[in-house]
Amino acid sequence: MELIERFLNYVKFDTQSSEESETVPSTSKQLIFAEYLKKELENEGLSDVEMDEMGYIYATLKSNTSKDVPTIGFISHYDTSPDCSGKDIKPSIVKNYDGSDIQLSEGIVTSPSKFPELLQHKGEDLIVTDGTTLLGADDKAGVAEIVQAMCYLRDHKEIKHGDIRVGFNPDEEIGRGAHHFNVKKFGCEWAYTMDGGDIGGLEYENFNAGAAKIHIKGVSVHPGSAKDKMINAIRVGMELAAMFPEKEVPEHTEGYEGFFHLLQFKGGVEACDMYYIIRDHDREKFEDRMAFVKKCVDKINEKYGEGTVSADISVQYYNMREKIEPNMHIIDIVLKAMQESGVAPVVTPIRGGTDGAQLSFKGLPCPNIFAGGLNFHGPHEFVPIRNMEKAVEVIINICKITEGFND
Repeated sequence: MELIERFLNYVKFDTQSSEESETVPSTSKQLIFAEYLKKELENEGLSDVEMDEMGYIYATLKSNTSKDVPTIGFISHYDTSPDCSGKDIKPSIVKNYDGSDIQLSEGIVTSPSKFPELLQHKGEDLIVTDGTTLLGADDKAGVAEIVQAMCYLRDHKEIKHGDIRVGFNPDEEIGRGAHHFNVKKFGCEWAYTMDGGDIGGLEYENFNAGAAKIHIKGVSVHPGSAKDKMINAIRVGMELAAMFPEKEVPEHTEGYEGFFHLLQFKGGVEACDMYYIIRDHDREKFEDRMAFVKKCVDKINEKYGEGTVSADISVQYYNMREKIEPNMHIIDIVLKAMQESGVAPVVTPIRGGTDGAQLSFKGLPCPNIFAGGLNFHGPHEFVPIRNMEKAVEVIINICKITEGFND
């Protein structure tokens, strides 16, 4: 099976995850694809293929060298985002894209005036949606690339490599993908997630991430007799929100700049709930941000009375850089693999998170490599075919370079 055929086959499966669910995986339909993928890996001749009851899949391409070579891994998630439907995806291929607007379907257009990144892929073949669903290149492109690379190595025994482990997991899009990933069973010295965006992307820095669930307890009194009695939880919440730095929000930050992001604000006079996410690449600044939220809550309680505001402030994940820096050879290998593939590296910090961050702190250093898609989580998502082909080349070259690692 060729790469694009494999990818188009994968996106037929609806694997949307759900933040509302407490099960693992969060949606049972993910297991339908997981079962299919497990059988495909077996049919392609990989060894040690197994899937646990939560939908985590592990397999091995056995070593074909007598050298003592580090066991490395490649990981992708197969769920798609809850932000946009992943049901009945109808992809199409735009041949030799000419730089003009792309009509996805009647009245739905992807235009370079709104998505200028399209122009970076003029003259290439693009896979697009029909404008009613996402595409699922995040991250079924990564899954297809890993499987294709393993098949290529299987068929080209002249390329020497050590044991290569592959892993595929659910629920990355809701932040739970690495929670049940069995690092010990995976058995790798290091690994790479194939879950990045445009060609050349290499990421080994991400946000330190926290969350604050804030509950405000008001006092509801008839407004006609509310003086000195009512505590309007909504207004208290607005007062609390106003204490946060005005410009330290996603819409005013970039690069290494951190932020506070108010995701939810709901309730009434009697009770109100707010949900913040807290992000910063710098660990010390991140800790300061977490402490700042608590100080704001304390000030509100000083004004309105203890217990008016309660906050559950928690760490979600840390910046993987502190786990990657002592192992920079794994980055050097990728840079060399990209060079040999004719790909210019684009090393950037992730303004978000990745399964690799959590895995790095579970003992598996795991930077993130491009899978090739753009405009994720919406109907204007697309993937250039060349991007996917180059991702496969990079995987193959990483395996080849690692075989000579101890030379």
